[in-house]
Amino acid sequence: MEFGTSGVLSEDGIHVDMDRLKKGEVNLGTSIMAVTFKDGVILGADSRTTTGAYIANRVTDKLTQVHDTIWCCRSGSAADTQAVADIVQYQLGLYHMVNGRPPTTQIAAAVFQEIAYANKDRLTAGLIIAGWDARHGGQVYNIPLGGSLHKQPYSIGGSGSTYIYGYCDANWKEGMEEAEAVAFVKEALKEAIKWDGSSGGVIRMVVLTEKGADRHLYLPDSDYKVRHQ
Repeated sequence: MEFGTSGVLSEDGIHVDMDRLKKGEVNLGTSIMAVTFKDGVILGADSRTTTGAYIANRVTDKLTQVHDTIWCCRSGSAADTQAVADIVQYQLGLYHMVNGRPPTTQIAAAVFQEIAYANKDRLTAGLIIAGWDARHGGQVYNIPLGGSLHKQPYSIGGSGSTYIYGYCDANWKEGMEEAEAVAFVKEALKEAIKWDGSSGGVIRMVVLTEKGADRHLYLPDSDYKVRHQ
C-alpha cells in the first residue's frame, strides 16, 4: 500500500513502466505541509491513501511522532515511510537515554536524512520533519526524494503541493500567532484537496509548542474541529 505510487520500477530503481503510467496506475498523491509560527510549528496532511487508481484508505494518519515534540509528515510509499519513522523513533529514544537529554529537531532531521540518502535508490519517501526544542524553538526540515535535507520556514510536499505554491507564497507570514497559522495550514490543505484528485479525506494537524503536542482534525468542507483524545 502506498501514499501515492503503485508503478513498477526497473532494477535500477529509476525507470517507470510507461504502459502502466499511461493507464493512470502511477499516482503520486498526497498533500503534506509544516509551518513555523511564533511559539512552535504546525504539521498538516490530508488522509487519502491510494493504490493505483483506487482509494485504499480515506482516513490515514500521515503524521507520525518520533519523539516528544518531534513529528514527521510522510508521503510516498506507506511501507517505506513507516519503516524509516520507526527506525528514527528508536534511534532518538536511544540518544535520549544515552545522553540524558532529548534530541533536537536538527538531530532528528539528520537521522532521517542519513537513512533516506543511504537508501535513495530503494526508498520512495518524501518527508517533512518538524518539531520544537528548548535550544532552537520551532524548526521545519524537508527531505524530498533523493535524500537531500533543507531547512525552511515552511514546507509543502506531495502531489497536492503543486496546486498551492502560489497560495502559500502569497499568504505566508513570519511570526504568525497560533490561530493564524492553523487557519493558514487548513486553507492551504483545503485548496490542495479541492484541486488534486489524489488528495482527500480529512485534514489532520499537530501543533507543537513548549507545552507539547495538540492534535486537530477538520473536515475539508467545514470549519468543524474534532480534538483528538
